[in-house]
Amino acid sequence: MLRRNNNHILGCVSACLPCDVLSLGLMNINELYRRVDQWERALLASLAVSRGAARRQRCVSREGKMAARALVAAVAVLVVCVSVHAEQQEAAGGAGAGDSASAGGRVGGSGGGGDAPHRRFEYKYSFKGPHLSRDGSIPFWVHTGSAIPSADQIRITPSLRSQKGSVWTKSPVNFDNWEAEVAFRVSGRGRTGADGLAIWFTTGQGLEGPVYGAADQWNGVGVFFDSFDNDGKKNNPAVIVVGNNGKLVYDHQNDGSTQALGTCLRDFRNKPYPVRAKITYYRKTLTVLINNGFTPEKEDYEFCTRVENMIIPPTGYFGISAATGGLADDHDVLSFLVFRLTEPGKEVPPPEQEIPKEEQDKYQEEFQNFQQELDKKKEEFQKEHPDVQGQPLEDLYESVSDRELRQVFEGQNRIHLEIKQLNRQLAMILDEQRRYVSVITEEISKRGSQSGQVPSQDMGTVITTQQEVLRNLNDLRNTFSASVQQLAGGQQGHAGGLGSYETVQHFNDIKEHLHVVKRNIEHIIQRNASPAEKTQCPELPPLPACLTTSHFVIFVVIQTLLFFGYVLYKNQQEAAAKKFF
Repeated sequence: MLRRNNNHILGCVSACLPCDVLSLGLMNINELYRRVDQWERALLASLAVSRGAARRQRCVSREGKMAARALVAAVAVLVVCVSVHAEQQEAAGGAGAGDSASAGGRVGGSGGGGDAPHRRFEYKYSFKGPHLSRDGSIPFWVHTGSAIPSADQIRITPSLRSQKGSVWTKSPVNFDNWEAEVAFRVSGRGRTGADGLAIWFTTGQGLEGPVYGAADQWNGVGVFFDSFDNDGKKNNPAVIVVGNNGKLVYDHQNDGSTQALGTCLRDFRNKPYPVRAKITYYRKTLTVLINNGFTPEKEDYEFCTRVENMIIPPTGYFGISAATGGLADDHDVLSFLVFRLTEPGKEVPPPEQEIPKEEQDKYQEEFQNFQQELDKKKEEFQKEHPDVQGQPLEDLYESVSDRELRQVFEGQNRIHLEIKQLNRQLAMILDEQRRYVSVITEEISKRGSQSGQVPSQDMGTVITTQQEVLRNLNDLRNTFSASVQQLAGGQQGHAGGLGSYETVQHFNDIKEHLHVVKRNIEHIIQRNASPAEKTQCPELPPLPACLTTSHFVIFVVIQTLLFFGYVLYKNQQEAAAKKFF
């Protein structure tokens, strides 16, 4: 583009300097400014890639291949350390346990001391989205009835009449103190709903029954979120804590009020945000805290009820159930998180002790089977490929460190080629601009004595500024040349500092001088734009027509004759066809 513009300028300068040269020179300046800005962006992107490649190269060590091989062995250790890692996370974020500690005396119960217990997350008794279920099952949980697991929640019961559903842990809980955080949503179209949702800790899995979808006469404790007013006392929705030793039958007619150990009135239906409940059993004291669901703040709990001197079985199953009746609500549970609580001063049992002996033997047997299968596959591979016998299989594949090094070298090579291309283009532009400046200077000197239309001071400013642009372009070219030499010399470790600051300064100077040249040329054009002083440029000769009038008339006549001939031929064909009918 620049070469065509400059050639055009060189051809027109001798014809009329004031109108054509200045206008075309302004076009040339605009195009040069655009190219310089494009080069600047390309170079800065290349320098950024170079700096990133240099950092990656410094991070690649000679021990990378050994570290990649050691990663395979670390997987086995990682399986053992999962629970420990979760413990550390919960301990670090355990400031949230301040909710339990905020009611220090309440959670401490009869134990007295206000020290917060140690919390450790137990993943085998918990679930949470967004990848809660993929194949219709819940890891470490079972679901029955109308419960529908999905990716981000479990719908215990849909909003249909007479539905029951529940979810229960597969393995029993075997620690004395615990805390459960539940996020759920109860929503329905009516002003009232039914029947409600229950959270259980019992010695057996009450998979199905009449008490909110779970079995009656349970041995343990249940926290009920009752949404239907069975006794007509206007005391629902309510949260009710009911204990049972396996012999009591739940009192449905009175909403369990005659058996309740603790209760509070809380409306948990149709809230803008999920309702959250925190149930803590610590030092023989059961505490229930409720988040009303009006705000998205997860830790905004309110005290609901507390039951002291409560003894529950040391081993049991966690469960969630719900039921609908004549009225129906959607009962959705978004998350259920269980934490083990350890009193201060007591040693937290290691994760290895929590794995039953049967599971340890099972996992060990599976590992040995996998190991034997791997050895068999290796033998088969070596028989099929005798040329690689004695060579480690790991050497046949590209390791992480090798791939990292290859990417670094490929990136450096691309940067090298890009800078060389920019250097060549910049050399071409410099030659064209030198020719442009020399021709303009000669024409000004020739016409200075003949026509005084262009002020010598303004044109001198234009030439000076244009020469300054050439000087900056030359400096930029020298910077590119130095960068190419450094890259070719193998100094890749310093790729991020290849004159990046000086290069940016050169770009800024060039763009500034281009602005000055553009402004001066526009000023000169405006001053020479008056009709009295404007020089009439010679008119270009008319271009010869490619089609004369006689040729056009002959073409139209031939087309008309062909058209009428075709119409007559079609009429004859149709007349001949009608004779047969």
